[in-house]
Amino acid sequence: MSELPTGWAQTTLSKIAAWGSGGTPSRSEPSYYGGGIPWIKTGELGPRFVRSTEESISEEGLSKSSAKLFPAGSVAIAMYGATIGKTSILGIQATTNQACAVGIPHVEATTKEYLYHFLCSQKEAFIEAGKGGAQPNISQAIIKDWNLPLAPLPEQKRIADKLDSVLARVDACRDRLDRLPALLKRFRQSILAAATSGRLTEDWRGTVALSNWAKVSVKEICLSVSDGDHQAPPQATSGIPFITISAFNTGHLELHKASRFVPKEYFGSLSSIRRPARGDVLYSVTGSIGIAALVDVDAEFTFQRHVAILKPDHSRVSSAYLLHLLSSEMIKEQAQLIATGTAQLTIPLNGLRAFVINLPPANEQTEIVRRVEILFAFADRLEARLATARRQVGQLTPALLAKAFRGELVAQDPADEPAAELLQRLAAQRAEAPKAKRGRAKA
Repeated sequence: MSELPTGWAQTTLSKIAAWGSGGTPSRSEPSYYGGGIPWIKTGELGPRFVRSTEESISEEGLSKSSAKLFPAGSVAIAMYGATIGKTSILGIQATTNQACAVGIPHVEATTKEYLYHFLCSQKEAFIEAGKGGAQPNISQAIIKDWNLPLAPLPEQKRIADKLDSVLARVDACRDRLDRLPALLKRFRQSILAAATSGRLTEDWRGTVALSNWAKVSVKEICLSVSDGDHQAPPQATSGIPFITISAFNTGHLELHKASRFVPKEYFGSLSSIRRPARGDVLYSVTGSIGIAALVDVDAEFTFQRHVAILKPDHSRVSSAYLLHLLSSEMIKEQAQLIATGTAQLTIPLNGLRAFVINLPPANEQTEIVRRVEILFAFADRLEARLATARRQVGQLTPALLAKAFRGELVAQDPADEPAAELLQRLAAQRAEAPKAKRGRAKA
């Protein structure tokens, strides 16, 4: 920060809080654990307050390790690994492991809320500072020397109160947005349920009766239902793309996700029922079962037995209608009933061929597909707007924190004691305080 607001002072974290870190009692001593002293690990940091812990240690574990007991109101920050920068206020008196740095705010200089929000605002900077080693980490020395723009104490409280208010609204907005993807998924499934049951085209048909519909098996409406090669194919540095389920797990075929290539000679040796063509439908039958995707490209590609390939009989069913059928809950329920295996579910091909479907006449299939695609396009637009909204909401918290520590979130009050004066007073108090005596502990 090049220019500070009036009354603010530039300082370091060591000047406004007493810092320490914890420790881990020996795991080989069961008596060190399960006592009444809460023990916090870095994975538990992140929520505003930590008020309960997964583990606790005993008085013996505390006394015979480097663990330290920190008072409620201290602020803990993770120093190691993927959790660097995660911060919480201790809502209870607790110990921590050695991967947590804990600051006990000097109440004459700052509040726990101001310190908490500032550390949250610096998370990305802490992550950047921790890069460069096999295990990303920041040290207590880095934290203590970290620069902090310090507002006058009354303004700190106004800033913290304002942040608490606006960030609560941001969190509530984020929570509501996070619920919408599930609603959109249910919306799409309700469309498919209406489509495959005849409800979607009742007005077009002019009746609720399905007299022209037939109950048939998948085998009856397909020229073939097969899967990929059961043997591992030869690999090549170029040639024909080889895909896995990940190439269509979104419901759309994405050949750029091909994991490797196979020689053209190998592809040419495959049976025609195993070679995809435009208009075929892919269906996952192992692992992530029940995902369908339309082959909408002319490019050659191949796959193994985890993927089934259905070649529709276009005299009976359209590719698009078959795709929507296979994506419907009606088919997913049948898939779950016949799937075998525990660690990895598998749909047998004979079971897939025996799936029972509702088959309308060709002209009604066309109308169903038209209406489904209109409604799905509407859902896609909603999803795109949702993604934009979630991205914008995700930017609000860091933007508000940055604004707060530039002095732009609340008004300054000339009557507030300048931060420089309270720092000077704190320094004087600490200089006058009696020094702790050091000596060799008695045996």
